[in-house]
Amino acid sequence: MINQEIFKLSQIPERPAKPRESGLTMVMDKGLSIREAEDFIENASNYTDMLKLGFGTSFVTPRLKDKIKLYKDAGFKVYFGGTLFEAYLFRGQFDDYRRLCNTYGIEYIEVSDGSIDIPHPEKCEYIRTLSKEFTVVSEVGSKDAEKIIPPYEWIEEMETELEAGSWKVIAEARESGTVGVFRGTGEVRSGLVAEIIRKIPLDKIIWEAPQKAQQVWFIKLYGANINLGNIAPNELIPLETLRLGLRGDSFDFFVNKPASKS
Repeated sequence: MINQEIFKLSQIPERPAKPRESGLTMVMDKGLSIREAEDFIENASNYTDMLKLGFGTSFVTPRLKDKIKLYKDAGFKVYFGGTLFEAYLFRGQFDDYRRLCNTYGIEYIEVSDGSIDIPHPEKCEYIRTLSKEFTVVSEVGSKDAEKIIPPYEWIEEMETELEAGSWKVIAEARESGTVGVFRGTGEVRSGLVAEIIRKIPLDKIIWEAPQKAQQVWFIKLYGANINLGNIAPNELIPLETLRLGLRGDSFDFFVNKPASKS
């Protein structure tokens, strides 16, 4: 925490130093300009662990190589959105995608099947292949709001994808936070989450949670160092205050003994 030595505020949750394995924040860039990216880095680099160039935006982003270098120099784990991986796969261009990532110096790859149907053994084989060359994060869940996956399937898929070589598994929610582990209203499917964490280590899951109410729910139940993703750049600092109990929504989460009012 940058200002803790000055503020000296007690009962603030401890956040692991970067690079970290838990308490990760994954930010989604949906088309920031180079100047906006520079401003974001200046303001929030200490709190950002992973930077996803959302869905297929990389295809139409000007000065993409410059932007990727900026983010990597800032210490972010940069990767293309899983939808771009699926677009290549759908066209039979898996090897082209690998070459693309190497061309841009991308070291992290998201393997997802939210927009296309991939037989799960085949998806795991892609993870095994890619994990020999890249660090893989794999996404579980569908972008189709009508497709409800039962808890046992979420658990089985997460377990086998981790075994296949995924570094972390992502619980799908889209950038809207209205599918996957959330209902169409944005409400958390709490029973599903509870079932998942009974079987999957919490630090192995990144929960896509773009809405503030969703972030509050996870932090209240699972602490300041829950892994959260699909965070908008302008919501990164507000999220960090939620993690630290410095926002009304989480104000009393981490205080054991409230100070006297006298």
